[in-house]
Amino acid sequence: MKQLTIISGKGGTGKTSITAAFASLADNAVLADCDVDAADLHLILKPDIRKTMGFHGLKIAFIDKELCIDCKKCYEYCRFGAIDEEIHLIKESCEGCSVCEYVCPVDAVQMVDRDSGFAYISDTRFGPMSHAVLKTAEEASGKLVTVVRNNAKMIAEAKKKNLIIIDGPPGIGCPVISSISGVDLVLVVTEPTLSAIHDLERIFGVAHHFKIPAVVCINKYDINLDNTEKIEHYCKSNNIDIVGKLPYDNIVTEAMIHEKNVIEYDKDDFSKNVLEMWNKIKRRMNA
Repeated sequence: MKQLTIISGKGGTGKTSITAAFASLADNAVLADCDVDAADLHLILKPDIRKTMGFHGLKIAFIDKELCIDCKKCYEYCRFGAIDEEIHLIKESCEGCSVCEYVCPVDAVQMVDRDSGFAYISDTRFGPMSHAVLKTAEEASGKLVTVVRNNAKMIAEAKKKNLIIIDGPPGIGCPVISSISGVDLVLVVTEPTLSAIHDLERIFGVAHHFKIPAVVCINKYDINLDNTEKIEHYCKSNNIDIVGKLPYDNIVTEAMIHEKNVIEYDKDDFSKNVLEMWNKIKRRMNA
């Protein structure tokens, strides 16, 4: 079983549109949306949810008022201001650090599971999909990414799928590390802007640290040819393959409006470029 993760150093580069297009080109794949903080692959793939699982991230304090002796130690020691002077918990501020439980002399505080989001197993028109949503302002997105990936692997093994295509989160933080660890190839989608070039260098640093092979797609390459040349020079200097150069094209937005990917929507030159990139990636992963 092979695993491909599509990531970007910043948001808005087009990785989800490319992931959705790959979904219609893959023959025997499981799809996984690991951008759990801002999941949007479902907007194109329209999954039918078959199973819903609750997700518990950080713990949260529970104060038993019957046991509490109003010593206020929990209030005094909480550095996040999650407990007020009347010893009421402010849920939005609790970071699950357990200091209040540790300092309570009568064991009136316990750390309990916090409902942080949901993980889903679904069917799409392109095959099974594992995805999730993290509630607003909740933590532990890296942990939820691991849940999504484990579910995808379980589905692949059960249904004898030979590929998992992962739509990863942007940036270089914990969710990204969780989404690329142990995969066979990373496709980094970038664009010719100064910020994207800087973030491209950072995300390659992460991939290199974990010894994961990486290739590049330059999306909207024609909006700034000078910056595209800089990206090409950087990749050549670091022995990084550029497997695709996609022009700016309104067809991507038009396809999303119709809840389709670009391959479904129109077999124009843009779709042919995506197909050519997909074939290069397949050859690279089978090498």
